[in-house]
Amino acid sequence: MIKRPSVGHDILQRFEGNPIITLEDIPFRCNTVFNGTVAKKGNRYYHLLRVEGQQGYSVFALAISKDGLHFTVEDKPVMVPARKGPFARYETMGIEDPRITELEGVYYVMYTAYSKYGTRIALAKTEDFYHYERIALVSEPGNKDGILFPEKINGEYVRLDRPIGKEIGSMWVSYSKNLVDWGKSELLMTPRPGLWDSFRIGASVAPIKTKHGWLEIYHGVKMTTAGPIYRIGTVLLDLEQPYKVIARCDEPVLSPRKDYERIGDVGNVAFACGAVVENSGEIKVYYGAADTCVCVATTDFNELVAITLAGKSG
Repeated sequence: MIKRPSVGHDILQRFEGNPIITLEDIPFRCNTVFNGTVAKKGNRYYHLLRVEGQQGYSVFALAISKDGLHFTVEDKPVMVPARKGPFARYETMGIEDPRITELEGVYYVMYTAYSKYGTRIALAKTEDFYHYERIALVSEPGNKDGILFPEKINGEYVRLDRPIGKEIGSMWVSYSKNLVDWGKSELLMTPRPGLWDSFRIGASVAPIKTKHGWLEIYHGVKMTTAGPIYRIGTVLLDLEQPYKVIARCDEPVLSPRKDYERIGDVGNVAFACGAVVENSGEIKVYYGAADTCVCVATTDFNELVAITLAGKSG
């Protein structure tokens, strides 16, 4: 039984063993580890981690767990920036922020390809989490936070993404027949002036299907005189028309409060990057903290949906 949070505390309850992965857990030299993505297959949790090397660019490493709380990291990166072929010129400054979605029996990874030309969304796939086949670069420059829905909607693949327009980071929905060519983009939701997500927002976790709609766990940023604060929130999207917002949380479900969330390469960051809904009804939400380590927090999944439904739409 999950204890309900007391008034004034976050809806998501931090694991007492946080952070669950730090640079000391990485068996090769690196600067930080953060913003990974998680999939559960059988009785194993596979965590594809973003690891920033000491040279300054990021690669992906793999961590495996039996309980979703205690992970062992593989000895070498499982995916590094391309050095030849069509992806190479767009990954010269690293690969970042992977997002796993299981779709039609395949594990797809949308990630950010980073170069002097800016950020682009790239798509790869894997069957074993150790080997990755790049499929395509699927956005123009200036876009990131791409993530696939776990099933087709009205016969089309659907993704969330976050292009920048006039320095505003809003969430959009895009569609594809083949996972390579994307279009029919529609604005989904924008930052809300005066609230915790007033500066920038972006998708964080593969949408989770519920009877009420698609639950999306997203990150929101508020700019302060001391810099940005990254928090975690939720939104429900229509099952058949995913560009429609049913309800959106009024308050964040997790805010940076602990030292490991406030102090690091980028302070005051709780950045959701993966989630697993357990058979028990608990949801584990994985998040990067201060761009320096990886953490997990939990709550009752139905309660999280109910809290989202209680919020306003739009």
